[in-house]
Amino acid sequence: MAARRKSPTPAKTKKPSTTIGFVGGGNMAEALIRGLRASLDFSRSAILVSDVVVERLTHLKSSYGIEPKQKNADVAKSSDVIILAVKPNTISSVLTEIKAAARGKLLISIAAGVPARKLKAPLEKDARIIRVMPNNPAMVGAGITAVYADPAVSKKDRETARRIFEAVGRVAFIESEPLMNAVTGLSGSGPAFVYIVAESLSDAGVTLGLPRETANLLSFRTLLGAARMLEETGIHPAELKNRVTSPGGTTIAGIERLEALGLRSALIEAVAAAARRSRELEGG
Repeated sequence: MAARRKSPTPAKTKKPSTTIGFVGGGNMAEALIRGLRASLDFSRSAILVSDVVVERLTHLKSSYGIEPKQKNADVAKSSDVIILAVKPNTISSVLTEIKAAARGKLLISIAAGVPARKLKAPLEKDARIIRVMPNNPAMVGAGITAVYADPAVSKKDRETARRIFEAVGRVAFIESEPLMNAVTGLSGSGPAFVYIVAESLSDAGVTLGLPRETANLLSFRTLLGAARMLEETGIHPAELKNRVTSPGGTTIAGIERLEALGLRSALIEAVAAAARRSRELEGG
């Protein structure tokens, strides 16, 4: 009698390495989801999301294959890491809503201007809280995210936060929470200041007769190239400036006007004003 052939053993399906839940599915949440989907570290992670706008959930599900939830507490209950991506004025009510389901979980907040003490207030006293400030270029994977970890947070939790936000750019840890206001003024608001510079350079080109499309290309690539030179060479900006500034040349003529019109002081004061406003909002 022929021996009975054994049925092949079904392949075991690997479980997701981490389940990441987004409470709030706005633009920054979408940027993070996109980055996580492309990240080797989180390629097997399950991603959940809740949002009050049903159309956002439909879009995120169809675009990234994530699991939408109607209730914030359902996301919290099913997640290992909870990312709070809601408006600052709703954070207290959201935390109260998910308090029981979030017990023992790592909570990461991207709500601008909400300090750790306010995040912890509705939660258990041993809640694991990390506060982060990503910026607008995270939308294209070129962001810089500042991370402040509450002292109760473990080294492992800090590493988890670092890996998550490296999916959309670079990460800098801030050890003193009050400095998060300086971060808001510099890297949070800074892209808007750079966009004004980009627009102004383009306008200058058009004023001198260049077509708008050409002026835009020259302006944007000049800023991109200068930024890459700064980051990739590690050379001080003053030295890089000196390398393109010839005695009696065109660049020094332009720099003289920038100094006379106060560009340097204007940028410093703009960052300081944004940081002051961040402190005011934080204290409200």
